[in-house]
Amino acid sequence: MNAKFSSCFNSDPVIFDLFDVKRNGHIDFGEFILSLSVFHPKTPDAVKIKYAFKLYDLRRTGYIEHEELKEMVLALLEESDLHISDDVIETIVDKTFNEVDTKGDGRIDQEEWEEYAARNPSLLKNMKLPYLMDVTGVFPSFVLNTKAQESQL
Repeated sequence: MNAKFSSCFNSDPVIFDLFDVKRNGHIDFGEFILSLSVFHPKTPDAVKIKYAFKLYDLRRTGYIEHEELKEMVLALLEESDLHISDDVIETIVDKTFNEVDTKGDGRIDQEEWEEYAARNPSLLKNMKLPYLMDVTGVFPSFVLNTKAQESQL
């Protein structure tokens, strides 16, 4: 099947890039299912944590920088329709960044992210889509056959 899903993600290039595993500007059905499998309740938290890191690493530098964290916080607040003053947002971002950046080098690496996620399991709360269990019930091979090399996710 060669269905293309690129138009579904036009409003969020970060999500598009994560789903476009082949980096060809299109999301085929296989890539869509592969990426969707990360959100399956039975997918190990370690996989979800690595995927979440990539989600926050907006510029694909291998690190989460202060501005990237702020952009994600703003996006989450907007999605939740929450309105908070700029000062409060900056305080939240600064406090969170300082807590996660344990090496104090001004950026969050994969190791720091994994340690933070281990201390804050609620971080993965939105990365579990319970209705995907229904898909597994109908197609038991969904999780098993959609696993990819870690480097692909």
